[in-house]
Amino acid sequence: MSRLIRKVSANTPNVIETKSLIDIKSKTGNLYESITVISKRANQINISLKEELHSKLEEFASHTDSLEEIHENKEQIEISKAYERMPNPAILATQEFMDGKIYHRRAENDLFS
Repeated sequence: MSRLIRKVSANTPNVIETKSLIDIKSKTGNLYESITVISKRANQINISLKEELHSKLEEFASHTDSLEEIHENKEQIEISKAYERMPNPAILATQEFMDGKIYHRRAENDLFS
């Protein structure tokens, strides 16, 4: 079992690291508020990446492709693989939050007040 753990950790991207909940909480004073800010930013990143990917793949869209033509399109496959290798939007959003790159403010009638 220890081999499996080492193998998985060796393949883990450098962006993934354990975050202290105290550090996350200290940014807003409330852990749940911090997580809400991170999740909203992760959603924005996800939407942006999805739109970007769809626009790139739209160039290859054809409604009359045969099965052979679909398998031969190497550029489309490479684009898809590049997006699959990208870090998860939640990881990116957490890093942005911890680096202070996200602007957020409380609404006046916010439940966290």
